[in-house]
Amino acid sequence: MRGRRGGPRRARPDAAARRSRRAARHLRGGLVSDVLALLVEVCEAAAAHGVHAEARWVHTRDEALAVRNGEVSEVRTDVAEGLGIRVRVGGGWGFAATREVSSAGAHAALTRAIAVARAQPVAAAGPFAPLAHGPARGHWAGPCEVDPFALSLEARLAHLHAAEAALRADGDARIVVTSAHTRSRRTRTALASTDGAACTQERTETGAGVQAVAADGEETQVRSYPMSHDGDVLLAGWELVTGLDLAGHAPRVAAEAVELLTAPVCPEGVRDVVLHGEQLALQVHESIGHALELDRILLGEASYAGTSWVQADALRAAGSLRYGSEHLHVTADATLPAALGSFGWDDEGVAARRFPLIEEGVLLAALSARQSAAEIGLEESGGCARADGFARQPIVRMTNVSLEPGSAGSFADLLADTESGLYLETNRSWSIDDRRLQFQFATEVAREIRGGELGRLYRNPSYAGVTPAFWGSMDAVCSASEWRPWSFTNCGKGEPGQVMAVSHGTAPARFRGVQVGVA
Repeated sequence: MRGRRGGPRRARPDAAARRSRRAARHLRGGLVSDVLALLVEVCEAAAAHGVHAEARWVHTRDEALAVRNGEVSEVRTDVAEGLGIRVRVGGGWGFAATREVSSAGAHAALTRAIAVARAQPVAAAGPFAPLAHGPARGHWAGPCEVDPFALSLEARLAHLHAAEAALRADGDARIVVTSAHTRSRRTRTALASTDGAACTQERTETGAGVQAVAADGEETQVRSYPMSHDGDVLLAGWELVTGLDLAGHAPRVAAEAVELLTAPVCPEGVRDVVLHGEQLALQVHESIGHALELDRILLGEASYAGTSWVQADALRAAGSLRYGSEHLHVTADATLPAALGSFGWDDEGVAARRFPLIEEGVLLAALSARQSAAEIGLEESGGCARADGFARQPIVRMTNVSLEPGSAGSFADLLADTESGLYLETNRSWSIDDRRLQFQFATEVAREIRGGELGRLYRNPSYAGVTPAFWGSMDAVCSASEWRPWSFTNCGKGEPGQVMAVSHGTAPARFRGVQVGVA
């Protein structure tokens, strides 16, 4: 006869269910502290089984607005929320995700993740870099002065209407498509781990841009401001959008699109080239950032994203590989204010840090996570493990990989020091092989440089090169006054695929003897 002592045992499932329902109500109310407590609880359960675990909660709200040819063309809001749990049992990894943000959902995901890990082929536990600076604790938030989600939809659309209308202000019939767009994204996360992590983060990404398409017969040209693709996006609020002055720049953008229709095609040959900061940022992204992701170097992405021309031995013997000229200084910096690759801690709980990748053209380090860092004998992770939402595992992703400013002075100074060449700005397309070695990029416009001054426009320019030779030809980089971060929101990698946003700080730079031609 069990008497009263048996009562609590029989009541446990109901009590757990009640706790789960209460937790779910709190979590839907946005109480991140309750989420974090749940994640800590799950990690304690994993530790009781001798399992390493990382539990993440991610809530995202993504909003996109666009106006095209005088009409609203897009009003989209996507909201996603869920838990992702990754475990390590012996040498095997397991991962499971759930949209059920409750105690029951979290523990069920933990059970599935452990089962996946134990189903992996038996292998000795591989290396795993320790947390060099202790477990992640506390809260981090990115800058946001004017909350874009607190503004009315009507006010934000009115801003876009004004910018798009300014593209059509001259009434030139050759302007056939005009558009203005903005996007806002808020991501709230919580992370706990059996290493002792218990932290929360909040980031607000905001940006905008305008674009004009001109056509005459079979010729079509496009001009964008402040950059192509998704426009200028940073960790910021609506203050970034108003600061861009889209309507003020729109008439110039439209006029240049029309001017390009009759501009001469870009002359082919070998020329000195000055790259605008945005185009240079994409060059850094494709030929340095991706090439230095350590999982690619170790062939972990060979089946999908590709490999790298950089070999692991060059990292084990740091300083043995020349990547470019002595003017090439590149850093990875997850602490860069307002940049999209900034955070307090990565998705393994490693604190954000800044460190050199290349100094005076010589390779020093790569972008790594805890496992890849340990595989080549590094004492700590580079803090580059990030995941796209709750339903994906952290993989090696770029933080803010930036070309450091040089000593060439202002943009005007750099032009004055360039007797002849081309100034290329605003990316139009790009292509690079899976080793990040041979590439070709096209820009919206090229401008002639003659006698140290900008001259006429050329249409359909492109340039090509081989990564180490191209960076070896760089002989001048503008000074800090011209340096700023440029952002890209569509960096794809991983299998299943993940999309990540990142920034790259650059200033205009000059390259000698570059192959240019017509796109």
